[in-house]
Amino acid sequence: MHELGITENLVAIAVQYAEGLPVKQITLEIGQLSAVMPEAIRFCFDVCCRGTLLEGATLEIIEVPGLARCRHCGTEMSLTQPFGICDRCGSVELSIIQGEELKITEMEVDELCA
Repeated sequence: MHELGITENLVAIAVQYAEGLPVKQITLEIGQLSAVMPEAIRFCFDVCCRGTLLEGATLEIIEVPGLARCRHCGTEMSLTQPFGICDRCGSVELSIIQGEELKITEMEVDELCA
């Protein structure tokens, strides 16, 4: 399960950007073509956050659907896997437009009052 390593890296990145402030929430975008299972990330998240600034943080995952454009006729189509056939011209030469994302899009931190 490579999602454990991915989640450890996401937590490390969030800790770095939190600059010492406790993190309340993280929002991730995970593309449906990225080969990353959102439920596995959810499962690993609490374990990876223990003892860090993210302990107790909530995780929101936005799943980004796959979308491609045919290189021959320019038709855009939905994809559920990282390959396909153009519905219009039958070409297999597709450029993926979206769906391979794996990124932190938002992070909410707790401001400390002095």
